[in-house]
Amino acid sequence: MARTNQTTQPSMSINQILTVIDNTQSIVNTVLPGSDSVAATQNPAITTNLSVVAPIPASNINSNDSTQVPMFNVNSSMQDRPSNLNFSDSTQVPLFNAMDKASVEGLIFIEGSGPTYATETTFQESLIAAGAGISLVDSVVAASRIRQSPPLGFALIRPPGHHAIPKGPMGFCVFGNVAVAARHAQRAHGLKRVFIIDFDVHHGNGTCDAFYDDPDIFFLSTHQDGSYPGTGKIDEVGHGRGEGATLNLPLPGGSGDSAMRSVFEEVIVPCAQRFKPDIILVSAGYDGHVLDPLASLQFTTNTYYMLASNIKQLARELCGGRCVFFLEGGYNLQSLSYSVADSFRAFLGERSSSSQFDDPAILYEEPSAKVKQAIQRIKYIHSL
Repeated sequence: MARTNQTTQPSMSINQILTVIDNTQSIVNTVLPGSDSVAATQNPAITTNLSVVAPIPASNINSNDSTQVPMFNVNSSMQDRPSNLNFSDSTQVPLFNAMDKASVEGLIFIEGSGPTYATETTFQESLIAAGAGISLVDSVVAASRIRQSPPLGFALIRPPGHHAIPKGPMGFCVFGNVAVAARHAQRAHGLKRVFIIDFDVHHGNGTCDAFYDDPDIFFLSTHQDGSYPGTGKIDEVGHGRGEGATLNLPLPGGSGDSAMRSVFEEVIVPCAQRFKPDIILVSAGYDGHVLDPLASLQFTTNTYYMLASNIKQLARELCGGRCVFFLEGGYNLQSLSYSVADSFRAFLGERSSSSQFDDPAILYEEPSAKVKQAIQRIKYIHSL
């Protein structure tokens, strides 16, 4: 089905972003040895809060399990970008002009990007975010060749990426981190079929646009109906050869743990089983939490534990355990930290600690009839 809001002319293609990352310096990914989790940590506020919520003893980290991955020097300027880049499309110029301006002025609003700002280091940090995802795909794929149950990857990165459209930044996002990783998985590792799950409270319009006509990348998004950016209608199912490879499920405000459990069992699992992916990538947005200020869903820390645990199992059953999570939204730092920490507990096979944080008293009755109606409609549209 065609859409009027779909972007068809990319300004900075996935190949060009990969080229930038290939010409960068180095960052260390921390691998937790003997565990089911690989962490690429880059955002200090997130990792600092995580260390309080779920501290990892230093003895659990072995320097021999660290890997060097390509990265742009965050202290460099826009003038330091690789000299072999040659972007001929004139529509690419505004992004670089904006970043040049930010390097001089320190903080700017990127025109035409929705609520997206940039600072002096935004361009470099955006490359790091995309590069961390690529590195984790490499690490997980390499581990899957020597282990039956490879570690999962989780890129704890900022800025997020799922709103970035092919022509430029949007909605706090600069590059489509998941989109870049998906194409990298295909081209570098021969993983033809990529299944993307996006459970951010907002629709991942950028990822959706990038693969709207691609039959080999299945994009599945659950998001709050009517939320930013207003895309992700239930009847948007892909275009051309990609028709049927996009599934958008807008959930009514107030949807919570019960709704997502039903969605996972009745929609996500059968979709993934039918698609038969070679790898699963996850846009893990934690802004559906009941305490998050930007929306009105009622997810809890335990909801995210359930999703992480179930997706881990799904990856083991369908694609040899190959799975990488990418941090997307989350605007209450406390609920974000606890929820991410509980996701790690799910990866590690540990019990949830959600009872220490979740408060059932603040929850109200979910709109179960509307949720059921939405699920039945999506099952009809996609013949599930």
